[in-house]
Amino acid sequence: MVFNTSGQSLRILHLEDSAADHTLTSITLRRAKVEHMMWHADTLEAFRDLIDKQVFDVILADYKLPGFTALDAWELVSSQPRHPPFILLSGAIGEAAAVDAMRLGIADYVLKDEISRLPHVIARAREVHEARLSREQAAHELAASQQRLAELTEHLQSSIEQERAAIAREIHDDIGGSLTAIRFDLAWIDRHAQQADIREHVQAATAMLQHALGASQRIMMNLRPPILDQGLVAAVQWLADSFERRSGVPTRLQSSADAIDLPASVQLVAYRTAQEALTNISKYAACTAVHIDLSDTEGVFTLEVTDNGRGYDPLSLKKPKAFGINGLRERARTVNGWLDVSSRPGQGTSVILSVPLESSVGKGDD
Repeated sequence: MVFNTSGQSLRILHLEDSAADHTLTSITLRRAKVEHMMWHADTLEAFRDLIDKQVFDVILADYKLPGFTALDAWELVSSQPRHPPFILLSGAIGEAAAVDAMRLGIADYVLKDEISRLPHVIARAREVHEARLSREQAAHELAASQQRLAELTEHLQSSIEQERAAIAREIHDDIGGSLTAIRFDLAWIDRHAQQADIREHVQAATAMLQHALGASQRIMMNLRPPILDQGLVAAVQWLADSFERRSGVPTRLQSSADAIDLPASVQLVAYRTAQEALTNISKYAACTAVHIDLSDTEGVFTLEVTDNGRGYDPLSLKKPKAFGINGLRERARTVNGWLDVSSRPGQGTSVILSVPLESSVGKGDD
């Protein structure tokens, strides 16, 4: 049995009021060739002083001591982070009491009559302890990695929205302005042209130009809809109306209020969620009705987009390239919210965004 892979002696703290039992414990470990250094405490005060000043690999403790028990010592140890294994080494503890102690977190127990088992118990306790520390470290690193990923996601989403807003402004100021000027020039030519074929070409060009203006406005609205400045309810209503015109699918919006007061960041996440949900419906749902519900009751903002279409297998969301819904989940996390998707083949789909309003306060605007 390997006791210390680093080659250093084990640092053992022994809480024991009997000097003879303390000596016997050290002899037992030496006979088992356990390299160790042992500190001895026989009062709770001395024990507290040692654990405050020294780092130990193992703590051994008698169960009953004058004026206190090992459970009092364990209470001091268990409050410390990354505390070492705590093993009861006692002749005055029943099995039931030992089991109760282990339920509190004590690593193991050895009866003094069976002290020859102590080296094996120490080795096993240290193995379990190292495994626990490794799991805790892995969990800590995973949590830190997830936090960094969340921060990166939030930064990327913010950068994307800023870039979209910049592109929308350029479309409005440059492309939109230029197309509008061309429309005025074409109108002048149409009024002053004498030849019928020229006027025919001008009118065709005007029609194409009007199409280009409509396309640029539609692209601009998708990039950064100015209607969001009128509030989320108005913006989602515009989405619903636009979707109904394009798809021919009746789309109804229901809201708990005519206007819902939300931070700008939450409004944008909700708008993008509704936009993505409607895009997915137009591509895959083959539905005949869509319902959108907005609510801010009981301290939680909720957006629900439901269709009565073909639905899908929820396991498909676990595919590596299921970016749409998974991206919405990451968006929801940026405002401390979450996204639920409910669907069954042939029974439609429901996408639900929930954001606790208290936790969203103070989030920066996009």
